[in-house]
Amino acid sequence: MTRSRRPASPRTVFLGTSAFAAAVLGYLVDAGLAPSLVLTRPDRPRGRGRRLVSPPVADAARAFSIALEQPDGVNDPHARELIAGVEPDAVVVCAFGALIKEPLLFEHLLLNVHPSLLPRWRGAAPIERAIMAGDTESGVSIMRLAAGLDSGPVALTASEPILPEDTYGSLAERLQRVGGELLVRALTEPVAFSEQAQEGVTYAEKIGPGDRLLDPTRPAVELERTVRALHPHIGARLALEDGTLLGVRSVAVVSDTVPQGVLKAVEGRLLYGTKDGALELLLVQPPGGRPMDAAAYLRGHAR
Repeated sequence: MTRSRRPASPRTVFLGTSAFAAAVLGYLVDAGLAPSLVLTRPDRPRGRGRRLVSPPVADAARAFSIALEQPDGVNDPHARELIAGVEPDAVVVCAFGALIKEPLLFEHLLLNVHPSLLPRWRGAAPIERAIMAGDTESGVSIMRLAAGLDSGPVALTASEPILPEDTYGSLAERLQRVGGELLVRALTEPVAFSEQAQEGVTYAEKIGPGDRLLDPTRPAVELERTVRALHPHIGARLALEDGTLLGVRSVAVVSDTVPQGVLKAVEGRLLYGTKDGALELLLVQPPGGRPMDAAAYLRGHAR
């Protein structure tokens, strides 16, 4: 166990990209702990028009009037010089989305805000994987980055129940608050780091196209969890007979009998047969369209 002491008002650099990270940055600002510098990923083309869009953390940094840099690579010499120029007491990493390598990894104290109870769900998609797995509890760990994937020693943790109706959006909102509060403590109080347990390690792989596709050979309850885990930021999908993909935003497990893999209209309801029952599709998104309830979808797609 090692102990780290920092001044009450530390100089920090914040590395983050996603909306989750932007929310945690907001908690630092509200606590009077605005970082001296924010580093995030470069703007990326999005949508049909391929218009350049800033990461949420970039938008937040501008709104808070915090110095912002968007280097091509955080491990490049230029990025390392920017960080070193602040002479930070700590570098905060939160949902940055890029691997931090040597020598940057060991040039500063790097504190990672990780939304899981480590060592469970190390990796890129801990919130989604926890919901998909049917976990009843999640949480946030404040850890020191090390060479292994989310394997460094942990200073602070706090748990948060996963409710039966939780989506990614609802759970992430609560975990942002937990993460922000823990991070403020980690930056203003003496904290002790303890090595992670070797038992109970699981990995939260990045969500890929296959994870989004609702496989009718799986149980209905698993598919329902998948829909909640990917809403609203990614979205689940199911394959239609014509080869297109229908976005699925909200479902319920029902007792109706529908052939496996069949999408069927039943008395104004939209049902999908699975391995052991059926899902009622409540909110869907046709290809190229907007989300709509099942009744609206059926009016335009008579089955």
